[in-house]
This record gives sequence, C-alpha cells and structure tokens, in this order.
Amino acid sequence: MAFCANCGSQVEGRFCQKCGAPVGGGAVAGGVNPAPAPSPVATSAGMTDNMAGALCYLFGLITGILFLVLAPYNQNPNVKFNAFQSIFWNVAWIALWIVLGIVSIALHVIPVLGALIAATLYFVLGIGGFVLWLYLMFKTYNGDRVVLPVVGPLAQKQAGI
Repeated sequence: MAFCANCGSQVEGRFCQKCGAPVGGGAVAGGVNPAPAPSPVATSAGMTDNMAGALCYLFGLITGILFLVLAPYNQNPNVKFNAFQSIFWNVAWIALWIVLGIVSIALHVIPVLGALIAATLYFVLGIGGFVLWLYLMFKTYNGDRVVLPVVGPLAQKQAGI
C-alpha cells in the first residue's frame, strides 16, 4: 500500500488521485521531479453549485443572465434552473410593481383612504418581496431547490429538469 509523499493520501497507481503528484520512482531524467499536476478542485469553476445558484438571485435579472452566459455554469442544470427562475421572478416582480402603480393612481381618487391603502400595499409587497428574495438565496445556498408557483415550472422546463 503506497502513500503520497505530497499529501499523505492512499495511492493506487503511479499518480496520487487527490493531488496529482507522481508516486515512487525517485527523480526523473535531468534530476528534477516534475511539478505536481493541479488538483481537480483547483481547475474547476471555483464556485460550488449552491453558491452559484444563490448568486443567481443576488442582482435579479443581471446575475440571472450572467450565469446563463458564463461557460462553466450554463452547463449545470441546477444553476440554469436558478438563473431562469431568478429572471422569470424578477420580470413578474417588475410587472407586479407596474400594476401596483396603476392601482395606486386609481386609489388616489379617494382622498385619504386611497393614499393609505396604496402605501400599505407598497409596504406589504416590498417587505414580502425582500423576504422571498432572502429566502430563495438562503435555501439555494443550503442546497434546497425552491420552486415558485408560477415561474418555477417555467424555469424547470427551460433548464431541462
């Protein structure tokens, strides 16, 4: 049973599966040992799927589109799902705010009560959207998949899940 001189893990074969260092054999021609091959972790995208999925929600449309364009992440179905859900959710959120603006204008016909109702609607929807945004990022970072009611199935279809 051989062990890697570089990282100490158990080795089968000529190279360490963990760090890529050559095992046994001593020096190579010229008296210099080659540098160990980079580990698979170092050559990967640099971010876990959970982190990339959570970052899809960070700036809404911008990060959703960004993760759909970036090469290592646009191949991952989980990241693609979160990116599409972020995009669809933000488009729906913008549409909801436009409708709320129209309703607010209509409510201002009622002098005091209309302004109070409109302000309450803005506050409740604003806090609700903020809490949902935090919830989506938190659950995605922890590895859970949250599928929102209307936009979630659309995102699953686009991501191929």
